[in-house]
Amino acid sequence: MPENLFVGLDGCKAGWVMVSWSGKADATPRASIIPDIRTALDTDATHIGVDMPIGFPSDRTRSCEALARRYIGPRRSSVFPVPCRDAVMTDDYRDACEINTRILGRKFPKQAFMLFPKMREVDAAITPQSQSRVFEIHPEVAFCAMNNGYAVQHAKKTADGAALRRALLMAGGFPLARLQHPQWKKSQAADDDILDACACAWSACRIASGHNIVFPAIPELDARGLRMEINA
Repeated sequence: MPENLFVGLDGCKAGWVMVSWSGKADATPRASIIPDIRTALDTDATHIGVDMPIGFPSDRTRSCEALARRYIGPRRSSVFPVPCRDAVMTDDYRDACEINTRILGRKFPKQAFMLFPKMREVDAAITPQSQSRVFEIHPEVAFCAMNNGYAVQHAKKTADGAALRRALLMAGGFPLARLQHPQWKKSQAADDDILDACACAWSACRIASGHNIVFPAIPELDARGLRMEINA
């Protein structure tokens, strides 16, 4: 029987950071930069965790965000309400906010708008059938789970925050010290992109073992039949 292969994906300036891992503590995870999510889908990965929304709301905000924000407490600002699909398919921020306000009754932060190209890419690639192996992950939720339900104290872009996240990954069984990846430029991917992708791979392994947490427990479906949930 073939071994499981777990992949974590985090968006970066050059595309996506992809971390591949067998799930074993003595294994050698590997990180690379890939141009698009379909490259990851074409691998032999049995479980893929992606740090990007899967499924868009059509009449009210997704409950998974509210539940995840409550779970991570002090880090709640890192989980933003996902706009509706019509807004995400709009190229102008002001127009997108107007559409989202009309449909969902609220605007959304510019940070979310900057992720629209990645959101569209994921939406075009993922089907309800592919959700048998592709799962939405939020790294801050994953790090909170590694920390026994306590939010990570420091922001991820600080030295203390990065050190704590590295320690949590290793304590959680992810062999971060063995991670291999080429030395790419900061303009391609940041250090926190790598750690977030590792957290997504760790969560993908947890999903395979059935030890994951998921918000909400019974997922909502969007207009395309996609499960709207956040795993860790």
